[in-house]
Amino acid sequence: MSRTKVILLFFVALGLFCGAGWLFLNKGLYLLPDKMCEGTLKRDMVQQVLPRAQSADSGSDSRGAGDDLSFWCHVTTSDDVSLSGEARVQSVSQQQWLDSYRGSGAGHRIICVSVGDIEAMAQIDPGTDTSSVYVPCAPPGLTGREASEPYAVIGETRVYGSAKATGVPLRQTLTDFAYQLSKRAYKLTECKAPRDFPAELPRYKDQ
Repeated sequence: MSRTKVILLFFVALGLFCGAGWLFLNKGLYLLPDKMCEGTLKRDMVQQVLPRAQSADSGSDSRGAGDDLSFWCHVTTSDDVSLSGEARVQSVSQQQWLDSYRGSGAGHRIICVSVGDIEAMAQIDPGTDTSSVYVPCAPPGLTGREASEPYAVIGETRVYGSAKATGVPLRQTLTDFAYQLSKRAYKLTECKAPRDFPAELPRYKDQ
C-alpha cells in the first residue's frame, strides 16, 4: 500500500473516531424522541434553541380540568439549560394579558402577531427569553357571573440558561412551542366553541 493511501486511511479513521466521540459526548438532544409532550414539542425545535449537551430528558404533565386545567412540558440538559412551557386556563382579557408582559410602568418591549382572535407575543428586551399565546376559550360548566367573564388558554414558554438561538429565531421557536401547548390545552379543556387552528401563526420576520 502506498504511503499516500496509508495517510488517507489514517485521516478517514481519525475523522470517524472524532465524529463518534463528538456524538457520544453530545448525544443528549439527538436521543430525544422526535415528538414530545403529547406532540406539542419536536426534537428539531429543541435543537434550534438549546446548546449541545451530553444528556437531556423531557417530560410533561397535566392537572385539573375545565377552568382549572394546566398542561406542562420541559426539556432539561446535563448543563442545566432548559426549555419549558405550560398552558393553563385563566380568567383574563387580552388587554390584561398583554399588560402583564409589558410590566406595570417598567416599559418592557414586546412584539405581537395575531390571526383572528388568537394573539401571540414575545418579549424583546435583552435577557428576556419568554413568549406567550392567548387563545379565547369558554370552559365548560361555568354559570352566572363567571360565564360572562373573559377566559382564555394562555401558553407561555421560556429558556433557563444560555440559549443557542437568539433574536427572531429564538422568539419564533418559543412562540411556536407556546402555540402548540395552547392548542393541546384547548382540546383538553374541551372549550365550548370548537375551532380550526391555523397550521402556524404569522412569522415575526414578516412584521
